[in-house]
Amino acid sequence: MVKVFAKNISNKQVMATDGTEIGILNNVVMDIKSGKLEDLIIKPDIGLDTSKYPMEGQYLKIPFRAVRSVKDYIVVDRAFISEQA
Repeated sequence: MVKVFAKNISNKQVMATDGTEIGILNNVVMDIKSGKLEDLIIKPDIGLDTSKYPMEGQYLKIPFRAVRSVKDYIVVDRAFISEQA
């Protein structure tokens, strides 16, 4: 994946590969020792059925390895997320 600065993904819309708008990126979880991103913390859209997603409090917790692209949206693999819920 191409390198992207954190400030460029802050508050970016997150969408699933099936076109579902999931929410807005709120934060990321990083392994301090390795520097690898582990999870995206997403504020879910109001109309989203969150029962199909892994939650941490009021936020969705999506594994970073589900990310497929970062452009106008952050696109995550819906099939991979459903397995984690």
